[in-house]
Amino acid sequence: MQKRSFASDNNAGIHPQVLEAISQVNQGHALAYGNDDYTKSVLEKFQKLFRRPIKAHFVFNGTSANVLGLSAITKPHHAIFCAETAHIQVDECGAPEMFTGCKLVDIPTVNGKLTVELIRPHLKGVGDQHHVQPRVISIAQSTELGTVYTRAEIKALADFAHENDMYLHMDGARIANAVALIGKPLRTFTQDVGVDILSFGGTKNGILAGEAVLFLNPKLAKDFLFVRKQGMQLASKMRFIAVQFDALLTKNLWIENATHANRMAKLLEKEIKSKTKIKITQPVDANAVFAIVPKTLIAKLQKKTFFYVWNDHTLEVRWMCSFDTVASDIHEFVKLIQDYSK
Repeated sequence: MQKRSFASDNNAGIHPQVLEAISQVNQGHALAYGNDDYTKSVLEKFQKLFRRPIKAHFVFNGTSANVLGLSAITKPHHAIFCAETAHIQVDECGAPEMFTGCKLVDIPTVNGKLTVELIRPHLKGVGDQHHVQPRVISIAQSTELGTVYTRAEIKALADFAHENDMYLHMDGARIANAVALIGKPLRTFTQDVGVDILSFGGTKNGILAGEAVLFLNPKLAKDFLFVRKQGMQLASKMRFIAVQFDALLTKNLWIENATHANRMAKLLEKEIKSKTKIKITQPVDANAVFAIVPKTLIAKLQKKTFFYVWNDHTLEVRWMCSFDTVASDIHEFVKLIQDYSK
């Protein structure tokens, strides 16, 4: 077995309670394509996270959750506004543009977070047949830089979107980490402030495979069953995806896992700041730590504990903590940095 690293929370294994849930559901037969009792039960649990009715649907992974969610509310002549660091812009191999036909308008940010002021200059050509038409603002929570939007920041974006006949989409691959930081119910900074669609992540938080597309504005889900099927994301044995989320949502395991990952990231930040000369570049809100590291030191460290270089030009690296990261991992890593820096 490979040693735990700081490369990605995707690299972590399956939480034992999730693995046990998969085993328990692997008994006998059940109706396919989400018509089983397990799937129906967990969809009801999702509903309890919100004040008003929602529509929830399972898919296999985060890219499909984002792409199909966006496909459900756009046409090919539309534009989707996102941060230049957004997963839909950088890490989905052009799938959002291929499957939606839309133009992604990527906007530079300092900390991964969009604002109304940053988007407003790009809102042009409305009604002009020569220009793509604004349709969606897509944000990530937490962001790809590990920062977390406040409730007020999200509300401002949602209000601006709705005032301009647009929707607000949230990539919540690490939504649990945001909930853990904010300490308020999920609905308070999603449905209550105007988020229309949420990709609810599980893969980075202890499950084997699967994400959920939550239509917080349920009217937008009208044709999603067909969008999902055409998008090749309809699981026949859906109960095996559903029970993983059932395990996460039972006794708030999803928040417990994320809280631990966030805590480990704060410990890493503290140790780096107090015991090394390495500069932390972003606020450590969730479970990611970004830092500038000398090139020679990067090469030495990666031989012992792999991690990704976020920006080859600035030598900014990303260290991710997971639900299974332990304090000794961090202490050993910082000791390596100290030894190699001598």
